[in-house]
Amino acid sequence: MDAAMSAGTHPESGLTKSIWSDADFDVMGWHDGTIHGLCVQPGASDDSLPRLLLDIDYIVRWVHPVAPQTHFSFWIAPSTLVFDDVWDVEGDLDFKGMALSLDIDHLRRSAPEDGRGGPQWHIEGHFFDLKFRATGFHQYLRQAPQHAERPVLSHSERGGISFAEIAFA
Repeated sequence: MDAAMSAGTHPESGLTKSIWSDADFDVMGWHDGTIHGLCVQPGASDDSLPRLLLDIDYIVRWVHPVAPQTHFSFWIAPSTLVFDDVWDVEGDLDFKGMALSLDIDHLRRSAPEDGRGGPQWHIEGHFFDLKFRATGFHQYLRQAPQHAERPVLSHSERGGISFAEIAFA
C-alpha cells in the first residue's frame, strides 16, 4: 500500500482523511447518502448519555458525467457516523407505498433555541425526519471510496452492516 493510502487519503476521489468530526461540518455533505442501520448505544456509565450510531454510505464526491454519459457517478465510502451524548430524540417515518430506504436530504446543525446547551441536529430524509441534540460527532470512513454508478452501495460492496469506529488506513 502506498503512503497516500496509509494516511487515510484517496487521491482518485479527492478524499483527504478518513476520520471527520463536527469541526469539519461546514465542508461535509450528506445529500443522497443512505442510512443502512441505526443503533442507540447506552452511555459508558449509568450517568452518561447514550450515543447514536449510523451506518451510512457517505458520498465523498459526485462525478459530473462526460459525454455521451448523462448521469452523475459517485465515489462512496461505507462509514460510521457517531453522535455523542444524545438526548431529546424525536422523529418520523413515512413509507406509505414507497420503497423502504433511508436516503438523507440534509443534515443540519443549529444553536439551541431554549438555552439548554448542545447543538440541535436535524437529519432530513426523503421520507423520514430525525431531530436530536448531541455534543458533536465523529465519522469513520471504514473503507476506501468506491466508484459507483448509483449513489448507494450494495450489501456485498459495503461489507454488510457495521457500526465499527475504525477508519481505513
